[in-house]
This record gives sequence, structure tokens and C-alpha cells, in this order.
Amino acid sequence: MVKRVRGSRTGRPIMVLLDLLGRRWTLRIVWELREEAKRFRELQDLIGASPTIINTRLAELREAKLVQLDEEAGYRLTTLGEELLRLLLPLHVWSEKWAKFI
Repeated sequence: MVKRVRGSRTGRPIMVLLDLLGRRWTLRIVWELREEAKRFRELQDLIGASPTIINTRLAELREAKLVQLDEEAGYRLTTLGEELLRLLLPLHVWSEKWAKFI
């Protein structure tokens, strides 16, 4: 059973995903982990958010099976997280084109 999320009466998977990705700093964490694992402090320095927020978002991403903690390397995307990133990359390319018009 899928958990209900704010703004969704159905709890459909797409709504759960969009709710998660729409939380402040979540997409930035996924983006920063796109190439390699990073330790907590490194993420904090890159993002500039409070440790509490970063810790909360990492916990949410871990619960969603998008991020995992490698004791030696730090936080990294899981296979599902990497797949999500591949799906988001075309949106990144499109946004670069779009930015020229705004």
C-alpha cells in the first residue's frame, strides 16, 4: 500500500514521488550525488542548507530507496536513484534551452 501524501487523496506513486522531489533541497541532493558519493559534510558545504534539513532529506531519500549510505564513501545514489537521474537529465537539457528565453 502506498502512503498518502500531502495534496493527494489517492497516494498514487507519481504523487508520492513528486511530493518527495518537491521538498526543499531534495533535488539538489540527488543532483550533487549524480557523479560520485559524497560525505555528509561535503553535501552540506555544496548545498548550504542546515544539517537538520540535509539529514531529514537524506533519511527520506534513503527510505525511498533512492540514496544509500556507503560507510567508506558516503552517500550515493542507488540503482533506482541513478535511473531517476537518467530520467531527469532530458529535463535538465530542456531547461538550459528554456533559460535562454526567459
